[in-house]
Amino acid sequence: MELSDSNLQTLTEYLKKTLDPDPAIRRPAEKFLESVEGSQNYPLLLLTLLEKSQDNVIKVCASVTFKNYIKRNWRIIEDEPNKICDADRIAIKANIVHLMLSSPEQIQKQLSDAISIIGREDFPQKWPDLLTEMVNRFQSGDFHVINGVLRTAHSLFKRYRHEFKSNELWTEIKLVLDAFALPLTNLFKATIELCSTHANDASALKVLFSSLILIAKLFYSLNFQDLPEFFEDNMETWMMNFHNLLTLDNKLLQTDLVSNAIQFLASVCERPHYTHLFEDQNTLTSICEKVIVPNMEFRAADEEAFEDNSEEYIRRDLEGSDIDTRRRAACDLVRGLCRFFEGPVTGIFSGYVNSMLQEYAKNPSVNWKHKDAAIYLVTSLASKAQTQKHGITQANELVNLTEFFVNHILPDLKSPNVNEFPVLKADGIKYIMIFRNQVPKDQLLVSIPLLINYLQAESIVVHTYAAHALERLFTMKGANNTTLITAAEMAPYVEMLLTNLFKALTLPGSSENEYIMKAIMRSFSLLQEAIIPYIPSLITQLTQKLLAVSKNPSKPHFNHYMFESICLSIRITCKANPAAVGSFEEALFMVFTEILQNDVQEFIPYVFQVMSLLLEMHKNDIPSSYMSLFPHLLQPVLWERSGNIPPLVRLLQAYLERGASTIASAAADKIPGLLGVFQKLIASKLNDHQGFYLLNSIIEHMPPESIDQYRKQIFILLFQRLQNSKTTKFIKSFLVFINLYCVRYGAIALQEIFDSIQPKMFGMVLEKIIIPEIQKVSGPVEKKICAVGITKILTECPPMMDTEYTKLWTPLLQALIGLFELPEDDTLPDEEHFIDIEDTPGYQTAFSQLAFAGKKEHDPVGQMVNNPKIHLAQSLHKLSTACPGRVPSMLSTSLNAEALQFLQGYLQAASVTLL
Repeated sequence: MELSDSNLQTLTEYLKKTLDPDPAIRRPAEKFLESVEGSQNYPLLLLTLLEKSQDNVIKVCASVTFKNYIKRNWRIIEDEPNKICDADRIAIKANIVHLMLSSPEQIQKQLSDAISIIGREDFPQKWPDLLTEMVNRFQSGDFHVINGVLRTAHSLFKRYRHEFKSNELWTEIKLVLDAFALPLTNLFKATIELCSTHANDASALKVLFSSLILIAKLFYSLNFQDLPEFFEDNMETWMMNFHNLLTLDNKLLQTDLVSNAIQFLASVCERPHYTHLFEDQNTLTSICEKVIVPNMEFRAADEEAFEDNSEEYIRRDLEGSDIDTRRRAACDLVRGLCRFFEGPVTGIFSGYVNSMLQEYAKNPSVNWKHKDAAIYLVTSLASKAQTQKHGITQANELVNLTEFFVNHILPDLKSPNVNEFPVLKADGIKYIMIFRNQVPKDQLLVSIPLLINYLQAESIVVHTYAAHALERLFTMKGANNTTLITAAEMAPYVEMLLTNLFKALTLPGSSENEYIMKAIMRSFSLLQEAIIPYIPSLITQLTQKLLAVSKNPSKPHFNHYMFESICLSIRITCKANPAAVGSFEEALFMVFTEILQNDVQEFIPYVFQVMSLLLEMHKNDIPSSYMSLFPHLLQPVLWERSGNIPPLVRLLQAYLERGASTIASAAADKIPGLLGVFQKLIASKLNDHQGFYLLNSIIEHMPPESIDQYRKQIFILLFQRLQNSKTTKFIKSFLVFINLYCVRYGAIALQEIFDSIQPKMFGMVLEKIIIPEIQKVSGPVEKKICAVGITKILTECPPMMDTEYTKLWTPLLQALIGLFELPEDDTLPDEEHFIDIEDTPGYQTAFSQLAFAGKKEHDPVGQMVNNPKIHLAQSLHKLSTACPGRVPSMLSTSLNAEALQFLQGYLQAASVTLL
């Protein structure tokens, strides 16, 4: 694509269409942009648009499109083509910082994110001048520019808070400190001075304090791993000014800086070597009175968020998002102080809690905020250690949590009006949620019908918290790893629970509420067959919801739990009545067809998983509705997206398991397409194991004559990959495949196909791959396949007994005994120690495994061999009967003593001897 006016015009028109609410206009435009994003100059056209377009909407749209393009494509993945040409990469890095700093804030944020994505990959090695360019802008005096630099630096450096220590990390931090520490300190001092100069100018202070918040965050990131020498030398400058900010009382300021400063105090008081600063009772009382209590109050901004921006409120309150609130900071400070001063701090606050509750009792409708603060304070005091999964795992024993629950929480929750005092209702529900391990089970059971009732509350926060609390209670474990709350205990409430959960999805603001959908999933999982009578109505509601959200998927977690709930409905119903699979297909296939035809990328991996689950429910045949879809599953375009690969492979495996003979007879012309998929996957280091899953299913299930003509070519492809790019993962998969082939077609067939490719190749594979590498195979089924395959080579392959291959017979047996008895060899060559943890960045739909669509592990050897060691002994006995004297003499001359001892054990266990 040239950098021309006509291309800019075309791009503008398509970007406009991507904002259209009508999918018929929007989707083709998205498809067009997807088709051209691989072209050279495409990202530069987007940058030109966001710089020069007169239409502000187009500028913002171009900036978001650019950021998502960078997210998807900047990282270079081994074995995959470089999606952005080098010239474009150089041009982007040369222009983006200037462009970001000269753009309005809305666009600046998008470009700042893009810089941090590029920085994560390229900084410092491939982008050495980034820091210099950013630091030079501090001199501009323009705080719009300065804040742009600070925001970008924060997004680049905040990862230092959670990276593992390493030489590379120290080198990078040192490089950053050398360039950044002094200018940041000077900027900090200058900004503090400007705050004094503009003490009466609210708009100027707002900008300056937003800079100070970012500076505080950067200071925190750069000091997190260790205290650098530079900051140690300049500690007085930083600490004096932090102290001044903490004690600042300017009514014009309602900023987040206070929370950052309190957060800093919290992290200091948790460190043993600073305890002397807090030991004095007067200091503790002063901090409790002047810093903590005032910041525990439910402020006007909190109230506004609770009512008008509930999603953000919930995210902050439940998930602890990046946006620090004063309450959260004050709560962290309480926890920090309790670490060393639990008794005195609990004593100081007990008085406050009692007086707040007394104030509330005098006039609840006016003084409800006093009770809210009291509950928050009790929660902070009592919580010593907490996890998202288990709630509070360690509590302050000086606080009687059950007594507080019975006296002050339960009465509020029992009130008949679910819409009265919504903040206190939310507090009470949250109390159950976080202290679920401390409140006795009988009290939790009393709470359940109350929580179900609160699913009908008008307040989004209240009904969301009710759903979340139920979901958390249903995951608690009791004795023997079973759920603490049983399906039998829930029996009286099943109908009300399911009705209210699905009704809650119709409440304003909650049509795609992920907490409600997760509670639906968890309820299905807990109740099991108790939900069967309600399934016809529930699956209709789930299908309608799926159809509605597929028009514009925007809530990934909601979507995930929705598909999990669909899978649970199928599993639970079909377990009781396998024939019900047809009615699920009837209900779902129309929506699935629409999703596939409209190419709803976010949902396609899920659809394939649910289809696999349904197809696996059929016993020995493939319904025609599936066969008509089969050719479409082999289209190359579907395999271009990495998120489709695992579920598509599983779906093809289900086709092969259930209907290989149908494919061989009615779709034989599609077998080359099936092998084409295998060829594409095997060429990729990332997906080669998926290629082997598919190949193994083809070998195991397809009628032998249907793939005869392709077999040699399959082996040639595998050898080419072995020569070009041999990895441990590939070797392990290759070993399982050749042994499965041997189990399926026999050892002679394996030897003949190797030697037909190249004379004596069978011996080379034994000597160079099977014998030295077999110890690397992991997984009980995989080891069993290899053991049975090698046993066949040893005992059912005549050339192993009377050709030049005979010298390999004992080493192969030794390797097999090693596979049985020695620990697995999990070493990796140095060049393979790449870290593969971080998700591929971007909204390239990643594969999300549905837990409730899980596939049972399949054992292709199955009942044919129960115990591979006994099987080896019996097979050796049979071989020794056919050629007496040969086997014992081969064993006695070259098998090592330890292996021989293990072998004697197998022979004894099988009650056989060698002749």
